[in-house]
Amino acid sequence: MAGRVISALLFLALHCCLFVPPVLAYTVLSDHFLKLVPSGGDDFDIGNGKLLAPILIPRVAGTPGQTKAQEHFVNFFAKELPAWSIEWYNSTSTTPVTGDKQIPFANLLFKREPPWVREGQANLLTLVAHYDSKITPNGFIGATDSAVPCAILMHVARTLDQFITQMHNEMSALGEGGTVEMDMGVQILLLDGEEAFQMWTDTDSLYGSRALAERWEKSLHPAMSFYRDPLSQISMFVLLDLLGSANPIIPSFFQTTHWAYRAMANIEDRMRKLGLLESAPQRPFLPDSEKKASDFGRSRVEDDHVPFMARGVPILHLIASPFPKVWHTMEDDGAHLDMATVRDWAKIVTAFAFEWLDMMEVEPKDDTKSAPAAG
Repeated sequence: MAGRVISALLFLALHCCLFVPPVLAYTVLSDHFLKLVPSGGDDFDIGNGKLLAPILIPRVAGTPGQTKAQEHFVNFFAKELPAWSIEWYNSTSTTPVTGDKQIPFANLLFKREPPWVREGQANLLTLVAHYDSKITPNGFIGATDSAVPCAILMHVARTLDQFITQMHNEMSALGEGGTVEMDMGVQILLLDGEEAFQMWTDTDSLYGSRALAERWEKSLHPAMSFYRDPLSQISMFVLLDLLGSANPIIPSFFQTTHWAYRAMANIEDRMRKLGLLESAPQRPFLPDSEKKASDFGRSRVEDDHVPFMARGVPILHLIASPFPKVWHTMEDDGAHLDMATVRDWAKIVTAFAFEWLDMMEVEPKDDTKSAPAAG
């Protein structure tokens, strides 16, 4: 018995030190389930859509637009998804253009864990976007950068919610849970301060993500928790950025998470073959499924994943590369979005989250039980 306890302790210690994620089940959705994944429909309308329209405004840190965006996110989760916890992670920093003034940055975390888990017990699919917009040019909105990704993640959370509740209820009734494989959760992380205020450097960019990664690294869970800190709970950090223009090309950046990229690419391929997507791109959004190991190199695209990846967090980076033509111009607004592409991304990312969370366990038996969302 003592030997077994010591072995268990050594395993936990090694896991915590090395950030080795557990092997998780990944079950693909049936064609029937794929057909039930909603697109969001009119909720992405640029004029009065419930999810997107309120954040098609300048959202620079420390301005009224920042506050309006925060209110939009918090009110949505508080009113429509009350089972999700809401956490604020605030920080301040000077910038090259604001002198000694401390600019406020606020990261927002919306989380849904199994109700039986203790602190540091659940592994968490982490879906991420930044919600701030660039300070120049004056009046810049940043529809692809990254209002659309934020709205997509709101749609994903809303679509998942009833299925998460059903799964938790069924697991509780069966006395399941309490194992690494079963204690899965999901969190939506909306980051502030991604954009540079003057010129992109290591210190003038990623204000929110740098502060949060450092904070989580130092936030240790209680002794004997399976996960050492919030960083090690992240099963996958899926970062959305620069999405919403037609004909996007999303490379596979990291060999270590290429399997997850292939899973999402397979979803896109199956949905297109089933006639479930609206757009007609020149090539798939995710064209790198067959990328060879020898073709991977160091990614030169810096984004909010960098401080987390430096601390061992697995990253799936969904960013258009090359960047959209509207990148950092006044044309990155609602009028220049390709709405079919936006709605298709909403479907693809939602289906990926369903698969990651093993939602085939609660597949609806008929078409009348699809998620309560437009589209």
